[in-house]
Amino acid sequence: MTRLLVECTHVFQHPKVNSGIQRVVRNVINQLPESMDGVECIPVVMLNGKLYRVLKLGALNIPFFDHLMTLGGRLGRLAHRFWQLHQRLDKRCTSKLARRALYVAYRLTALACFSAPLRLIDQVNQYQLPKRCSPLQHQPGDQLVLLDSSWHTDFFPFAERLKREGVGIVAVIYDLIPLTHPQFYDTRLVQVFNEWFDWITKTADGYVAISATVCDQVRVELQRRLGSAKASELWFDYFHLGSELDLSEATAAVEPRLARLFKAPQPVFLMVSTIEPRKNHDYLLDAFELAWAAGSSARLCIAGRIGWKCDTLLARVRNHPQLNHRLFMFNDLSDTSLEHAYSHASSLVFPSFVEGFGLPLVEAMQRGLPAMGSDIPVFREIGGEFMAYFDLAKPQSLADLVVRFERSGQFPATREVADWRWIGWREASAQLAERTLRNLVEAPVRTERQYANCP
Repeated sequence: MTRLLVECTHVFQHPKVNSGIQRVVRNVINQLPESMDGVECIPVVMLNGKLYRVLKLGALNIPFFDHLMTLGGRLGRLAHRFWQLHQRLDKRCTSKLARRALYVAYRLTALACFSAPLRLIDQVNQYQLPKRCSPLQHQPGDQLVLLDSSWHTDFFPFAERLKREGVGIVAVIYDLIPLTHPQFYDTRLVQVFNEWFDWITKTADGYVAISATVCDQVRVELQRRLGSAKASELWFDYFHLGSELDLSEATAAVEPRLARLFKAPQPVFLMVSTIEPRKNHDYLLDAFELAWAAGSSARLCIAGRIGWKCDTLLARVRNHPQLNHRLFMFNDLSDTSLEHAYSHASSLVFPSFVEGFGLPLVEAMQRGLPAMGSDIPVFREIGGEFMAYFDLAKPQSLADLVVRFERSGQFPATREVADWRWIGWREASAQLAERTLRNLVEAPVRTERQYANCP
């Protein structure tokens, strides 16, 4: 074993995106230890079939080059999708002649539509690349940790070549939700994720999930796909995510409308997430409408960028009689404004159907903001007795928690959030490195689960 190469290609190409996985990747990379147990840890990207050491993960803030990198990233993803289409069609070919003709058509089209433009963009980008990364030669025994959302990228063939040349492949798994709950996503994303997971199943030597709950799910899924004997040759582990909002600036201004919201005396219940079906905002509105009907003066603040399959929900919010009275929505809050919301709200509410982790929970609770969440396994893993839980089949159960907290002033959890402890991003990054290395030198064993207050 030579070095731990922690991959962050998608965030490198899209440094200004700040949703869930991008936030995780950025923080882990920025806090990555230089070495762990004598093994060097290096942030890397894979661009156009080459490996680079990352010098600067963030953008240079030169508009022309930022736009060009964005264009190159999009074109690269299209090229990858075209390659996936070719792979699917190739499997259907029944003769060598048809397969050969398909390959020639693929190569000619890829050259004209993708390879040539990407080479041109790559040449122009050579100006800024040396300021953000430098070429890195892989070595046999290196371990490539696929930390980023690699289903968005086009480096599959290159990663396969690295593996043939002695580099181990470790997959970080955020969740299996597109496999287990495809109804929450667009058909295209489900297809891309399925193809990626098929590839990672055949390619990875080990798997690191972001929670014990997901780790168990990944192990079961690999046993189902590969059989128990073959799955037992692989290793499975997990690490937990940190809690700091790294883009928060003490001198930056808070969104004025948000600041006014918290100046009024009535309690504010905060929901932080992308607006998409899995997050279950309809349930949230149902519950608060029940609470308001029971006389509650609580206000609901929904914070999160607009995602997918949410037109009906957005119409419901925008036409709601309580909008800007007891119901508020913010779709583009900075980390500074989000920090202000966490610091001044009465409680976080998180009614997701399913999660891989639930980053807003630790962000809120680490700041002393108590949380009410769905009664799902991963929230129990994170919140333990420090959270209040409600039944996803009964919006009234959340309404009752809200009204009880508002009237009594006593948060309805078994233990006080002030006694809850969690790790920061520095510890999370070290945990990823340490647990990866531990599994590379040990025989695959079942990892002992760890829960709230002991991450």
